[in-house]
Amino acid sequence: MQAAIVIFPGSNRERDLAMALKRASGREPLTVWHGDSTVPDCDLILLPGGFAYGDYLRCGAMAAHSPIMRDVKARAERGTPVLGICNGFQILTEAGLLPGALLPNRTLAFACRDVTLRVESNQTIFTCGYTAGQTVRFPVAHHDGSYTADEATLDELEDRNLVAFRYCDDNFNGSARAIAGIYNRSRTVLGLMPHPENATDPLFGNTDGQALFDGLVGALQ
Repeated sequence: MQAAIVIFPGSNRERDLAMALKRASGREPLTVWHGDSTVPDCDLILLPGGFAYGDYLRCGAMAAHSPIMRDVKARAERGTPVLGICNGFQILTEAGLLPGALLPNRTLAFACRDVTLRVESNQTIFTCGYTAGQTVRFPVAHHDGSYTADEATLDELEDRNLVAFRYCDDNFNGSARAIAGIYNRSRTVLGLMPHPENATDPLFGNTDGQALFDGLVGALQ
């Protein structure tokens, strides 16, 4: 399984993501610069956390219009799986690959802590390493993580089982319906605010995120 990580000016979790993928696959992922026009042939595209383009205008707004995103969108439309984490989730919504938007946390403060999430379904390539209803702990590190969408969109996400993860101990950022991550309609694009890549190293005392990457590698082999 070959993965490719897109790097924007201001990305800061690309190395964490690369290490998590290598633990799962034994293979170093490719890296792609935001100014490139095409993504190399790969089985999975990842947009890491950080502050792409300094988060000017809105988080992810400028990154969504970078040259590489044209090819990311085209490949996603052809079925290549895409995973966006934190800032990557923001970019996916700004690029129109996922519905809704990420607004400032309800406290208007940056949140950096572990949170408990519930896995809503394990019938996707991203969550097949978990059981439905399982609770996991991932770190969060964001200021603009409050997921919002109109009621019709939220209802559709619920009705189509497109909610991937929910906050289950404390909806600290005020996300609508405690949503922490969502899929597109084909469940080939996932955006989530918490950082599973930072819950993969035993030295950190938490490996709840490893099953996400192990499952992905197994599904895409």
